[in-house]
Amino acid sequence: MNLMAQQWQRITGQRLDLALLLPAIALALIGYVMITSASMDVVAVKFNDPFYQSKRQLLFMVLGVASLLVCLMIPVDVWHKQSPWLLLLAVLLLIAVLIPGLGRSVNGSTRWIPIGPLSLQPSEFAKLAVVTFMAGYLVRRQDEVRTQFSGFLKSLVVLGLFIVLFLLEPDFGAVVVMMAAVLGMFFLGGMRKLHIGAVVVAAGALGTMTIFAAEYRIKRLMTYLDPWGDPFGSGYQLTQAQIAFGRGGWFGEGLGQSMQKLFYLPEAHTDFVYSVLAEEWGAMGALVVVALYGLLIVRGLKVGQQAEALGQQYSAYLAYGLVLLIAAQAMINIGVNLGLLPTKGLTLPFVSYGGSSMLACAASLGILLRISLDNTVALQQPYRPSDDQLQTSSTQGNGIQGAEHWFEDELDQTLGMAHDR
Repeated sequence: MNLMAQQWQRITGQRLDLALLLPAIALALIGYVMITSASMDVVAVKFNDPFYQSKRQLLFMVLGVASLLVCLMIPVDVWHKQSPWLLLLAVLLLIAVLIPGLGRSVNGSTRWIPIGPLSLQPSEFAKLAVVTFMAGYLVRRQDEVRTQFSGFLKSLVVLGLFIVLFLLEPDFGAVVVMMAAVLGMFFLGGMRKLHIGAVVVAAGALGTMTIFAAEYRIKRLMTYLDPWGDPFGSGYQLTQAQIAFGRGGWFGEGLGQSMQKLFYLPEAHTDFVYSVLAEEWGAMGALVVVALYGLLIVRGLKVGQQAEALGQQYSAYLAYGLVLLIAAQAMINIGVNLGLLPTKGLTLPFVSYGGSSMLACAASLGILLRISLDNTVALQQPYRPSDDQLQTSSTQGNGIQGAEHWFEDELDQTLGMAHDR
């Protein structure tokens, strides 16, 4: 309790990073309004309560705030030290969801564990566990990752296990999001472009094999290539989503005036809530959502870059991974809604209906806010370089004094390294 009190005092004594917090709050509020609008007619018939989903989403948002506050109070070092145990817990949950009678299936996928009136989706938290572990791996194996291909190959022991467990559900979308985030972390960690290219080619080949190994994935791919070839069958979701965008025009039909949500567009409050938003708010409203994600992602990457310049390597890689998880999932969901990508069962972070998604996104935001807060505190305190940094400084002869000058020099070097790669 004393530790928690100390952490709370540390947090309340500092101003939270509003450039991170405000876009996320805006997205969550927009999501709440759109979930209410998109679900009212359907749940009024199904549950005799037009605000059934709205009430549940409000509960999820309250739980999300609690998740954010808890993660905000946890020091980043705790995530580093406990990441192997988090990884083990994630594996156990992914195995548990596959046990007959324990996991719940929806639309052919077994991804949920019922907990009373709610459901837990382990894959949402498994992606976070992988990122927390891989951030530590990059710190421990930094030199090997930057110089040898074996640095990445060793990580496949962990990644391969999660890929298999995700595909058994099946949840191909989770595999894509996880791999995109991890590869981004390795690239920002200094992995050579040649090695990254080889991994991307290999992942593309394995992904193609995975697609053609399942008939429903082949059908989804064919539907993506020509959704209007079977507009009332396999292409139904994509065509209805495109109709929603077409009806919305530039400024939309008005809040609550969507026609596609009236039993035409399946999963209107989850996977395809962005299409309903585009129909009611138009292209301008859809672009506002994209801009909010842009602000959140850019600020999150800058937080990671700042932590890296301050010598906090684990915090930097963790921030990169969390931001890339949000970015990859948002890009895929929006791409699916626009018809640019094949259909995936992925929610839109902070916006779509779902308890597990909201908790995972809120936890990610809480950790990012904590990293940003630690960066601010480090910059306010007198600078005390570590032994490694002292050795580097003496070798380079830069003679930096004070945190601000050191930070600027390290930032320039970081940008230079990224440009060279």
